[in-house]
Amino acid sequence: MTTAEEIGSTWSIGEVGELTGLSTYTLRFYEQEGLLAPVRRNAAGRRVFTREEVGWLRVCTKLRATGMPLPEIRRYAELVLAGSGNEQERFALLRRHEERVEHQIADLQEALAVIHRKVGVYARHLAEGTADDLWRNGPECPPEPGAE
Repeated sequence: MTTAEEIGSTWSIGEVGELTGLSTYTLRFYEQEGLLAPVRRNAAGRRVFTREEVGWLRVCTKLRATGMPLPEIRRYAELVLAGSGNEQERFALLRRHEERVEHQIADLQEALAVIHRKVGVYARHLAEGTADDLWRNGPECPPEPGAE
């Protein structure tokens, strides 16, 4: 079966919302904020999006999901729309964000390790039938790194 994407069709704002997980309000906001080039409109004046625009929106979604502020996404979009000659600036912007995301991941992995230890404590107490002892003398907190 051939999809609309394969034959180069365009999508309505509602369809793009379904494809990207963004609300129509967010799509309009992104356009207003300059995260997209001005979106084409059909004969009825309704927005129509191309495959490339949907792809760009997916990139924007991932940048936002990883905490990139809208002004930085806007700056990146401006650089992309400006064309060649600014690749170094685009690279630097993306590299800074990559470093922030790597730090977030490290923080989340540390938090997950604490949660794994707590789950282990509960599993042990539940298996031993001593779960009612949990929190009797305060929370069982893992020691701080290097405090052992």
